[in-house]
Amino acid sequence: MNFLAHLWLAERRGASLAGSILGDVIRGGDLSAYPAPIAIAVRQHRRIDAATDRHPAVVHLRGGYPDGQRRYAGIVLDLAYDHALALDWGRYSDEPLPAFCTRAGAAIAGAAPWFEQAGGRRSSARGFSDLLLSYAQAEGIDRAVLRTASRLRRPEPLLDAARDWRQQLPALRRSLPALLDDLGAIELEDIA
Repeated sequence: MNFLAHLWLAERRGASLAGSILGDVIRGGDLSAYPAPIAIAVRQHRRIDAATDRHPAVVHLRGGYPDGQRRYAGIVLDLAYDHALALDWGRYSDEPLPAFCTRAGAAIAGAAPWFEQAGGRRSSARGFSDLLLSYAQAEGIDRAVLRTASRLRRPEPLLDAARDWRQQLPALRRSLPALLDDLGAIELEDIA
């Protein structure tokens, strides 16, 4: 799951939207420097990531990648699942996607000091909202893959793995409801 799905899941749990994104930024297990709502959402993010990686639908899709690309398939699938979620947003939320993205962007911008403390960058509300909205377009996912690849020492394997992500979209859309249900059912009350 990437940003949009993490935010959607956090919203369903009443968790910190900023913390659900900080789960990708904060390193290490010591979260004592962060407010409790953020620390709880970071822990939720990490459990969701682990459960996603083990989910049968994801394992099956990742298994379709050749050996040299399988290591990067999880990144591609996370981004492509966000595209599937954006395409079918009305099935999962009564709030229009642009309104949700605006609200999420404001939450991320409002938590800028926590992102900077974690070594991340400050995002504007509009910039983050636009990023989330871009996931509704295939080109937005392509740009996200390029951004991610640019941070790697060897970007080629990720770019190779992402080359045909659109062909998996029907399977992603079919498996997304069960995946979101399963991730939403993860017991998280003991992570505070």
